[in-house]
Amino acid sequence: MLKKNKKRGSPFSLTYLFASFFGAAMVASAFAYYNYEFSKYKFFDFSKTSFYQKSEFFTPTLEKYTVLVYSSNMQKSEDITQKIKDDNKILAIDLYQKRFKEEDSTIHITSGMNTLLKFIQKFNIYDVPCVFEIVKIKDLKYKQNTRIEIIE
Repeated sequence: MLKKNKKRGSPFSLTYLFASFFGAAMVASAFAYYNYEFSKYKFFDFSKTSFYQKSEFFTPTLEKYTVLVYSSNMQKSEDITQKIKDDNKILAIDLYQKRFKEEDSTIHITSGMNTLLKFIQKFNIYDVPCVFEIVKIKDLKYKQNTRIEIIE
């Protein structure tokens, strides 16, 4: 003889409603968290912009750089680079657009004003001098790897 199954709750019961709401809330919060974490740091493609090292195009070759954004009419790059504690090669971007020769640990690069403004806007730079690290993703595309720190 067949036994009848016990009566199951209706799909609109409070338990099912709460469980589906809780599941949707978990998925939405996970999506929001990962979206926030992913958007916290910016990407930059050197193949789409032109930076110059002296009179030649600058093409990044290393896996990591420390980016220094400063203005040479306000302070000297040597004074600022002494305060940076990273061992990475420093990409020094001068907003005043003077062209300096390369030093041991510093590569001075510059560009036209439109490119510099796009760079500043891309990384939300509000104060100079500031510093942050970028890491190579592939080819000439780099990702911001640290927060932007203001150098005092």
